[in-house]
Amino acid sequence: MKICAVLPACLEVNFQILIEVRTRGCIKTFFKRADGNKMDFIYKKNDSVTVTIEDMGTEGEGIGKVDGFPLFIKDAVPGDVVKAKVIKSKKNYAYARLEKVITPSPFRVEPKCVYHRQCGGCQLQTLSYERQLEFKQQKISNNLIRIGGFSPEYIEERMDPIIGMEEPFRYRNKAQYPVGKNRDGDIITGFYAGRTHTIIANTECYLGAAENKTILDIILKHMRRFHISSYDETTGKGMVRHILIRKGFTSGQIMVCLVLNKNMKKHPEQNAGQIMEKDADSGMRQTSSETEYYCNKEFISGQDILLEELACVKGMTSVSVNINTERTNVIMGKEIYTLWGNPVISDTIHVRDMQRAGYPFTGKELTFHISPLSFYQINPVQTEKLYSVALEYAQLTGEETVWDLYCGIGTISLFLASNAKKVYGVEVIPQAIEDARENAKRNNIQNAEFILGKAEEVLPEFYERRGRFSEGYFHGHPDVIVVDPPRKGCDKACLDTMLKMKPQRIVYVSCDSATLARDLKVLCDGGYEIRKIRGVDQFGMTVHVECVVGIQRKHI
Repeated sequence: MKICAVLPACLEVNFQILIEVRTRGCIKTFFKRADGNKMDFIYKKNDSVTVTIEDMGTEGEGIGKVDGFPLFIKDAVPGDVVKAKVIKSKKNYAYARLEKVITPSPFRVEPKCVYHRQCGGCQLQTLSYERQLEFKQQKISNNLIRIGGFSPEYIEERMDPIIGMEEPFRYRNKAQYPVGKNRDGDIITGFYAGRTHTIIANTECYLGAAENKTILDIILKHMRRFHISSYDETTGKGMVRHILIRKGFTSGQIMVCLVLNKNMKKHPEQNAGQIMEKDADSGMRQTSSETEYYCNKEFISGQDILLEELACVKGMTSVSVNINTERTNVIMGKEIYTLWGNPVISDTIHVRDMQRAGYPFTGKELTFHISPLSFYQINPVQTEKLYSVALEYAQLTGEETVWDLYCGIGTISLFLASNAKKVYGVEVIPQAIEDARENAKRNNIQNAEFILGKAEEVLPEFYERRGRFSEGYFHGHPDVIVVDPPRKGCDKACLDTMLKMKPQRIVYVSCDSATLARDLKVLCDGGYEIRKIRGVDQFGMTVHVECVVGIQRKHI
């Protein structure tokens, strides 16, 4: 049997004809080389190979070639000579499992975490941090060229060096730990193994705050002592589903929230219309009838003892429970009850001068209150640099109207407000909009307005309803639009409306350079051009990278 072997262009493999020979029930696969040389055997499952790693894939896997046939090998780094076993063979390439590093690469480093291979959260922990930054810079550039269709020269001319971390460990201010059982039936917590829901038991993640281990050990010990069950995804039974820990890096305040699979029954005398109130002075959420009732109720066995032990952890500010009884992968439910301390923690983000060495503080800062459900960037130090780059690319003079789409709790919006005439923030999550409005009050910012809704719906509706004056402008017309969408990028309706509204500048903050490249192509085909590009490493030891792009209308 003969068929054409179509290979991905990026692999540059020079095979032409595939031949499969069936012998005694086994299939042996060969390729005939396009240059007419001898037939080459193509590796099948469980074959062992020795290969030199030459490149890296977008997910951080090492890429090596044997007789031109590419193999993708997780945990291998460029420069390694490795022994690997084929685990999945395709017509055009194969995946292999690293068995032994025969000759280590000069870029290979000793990983801090013994579980890094099983966990899968730190795809790059064996690669030097300097080389990680090179990989991420190249990843952004390649996606803009390959997906966006921009020329290499165009991108190189506009791309500034990536901004790395001073310390690529202990940077996460938020962690969500699933709770389950091991094979022996003991309660464990940690993180899911890559692409599974199998928990790797580990309370010492080096990306998270150092206090996390102490907190997890306290909770696990308490669960074992009082025979509190862990959640079982297969049956939907069990009490504790997840443990959420958040830390304000500037304030030092810590929040713990236990996600419980617990059906709640309301008190018969409870007034359902009184759930939450606002303290006019502090703006803090205060408990009312429903919350007060449940705060006096024991959610889990030995609750008072657990609260007393958690309260001894330095910085502990808030302990709460979240109720989630749904058979779903969504971690957090909608009901939250504060058991001890405050319902929120605070943190401060500083504006930095990105034109000076070391990116010093400018003296401007913003304080935010963070609830268990709040969206807040997980790397506060790099967030300051990320948002400061966005502010720089916006080129605000104090006279501009700015729209911040996908604004979350208003972090970027409030960054921009001090340099703008008016800022409109748009977000689909009601709690985030409420938090954004409270954060504006807390920081005494009066020129920021927050609108609830989907960006792809709010912006077109605003554009159509307000109408246009003869000169083409209306109240609220954007001089600058800032977008910080999820990984899927901007909705087509949102992009189309931005092009109709014709802002002078667009600042695109992206957490996925592939969808960024796709959206930039649309915007640039619609009359805009890229002025500046800069990557910011928010996620050390992983393959993910943030990017800020400054875009301007042509002929301005």
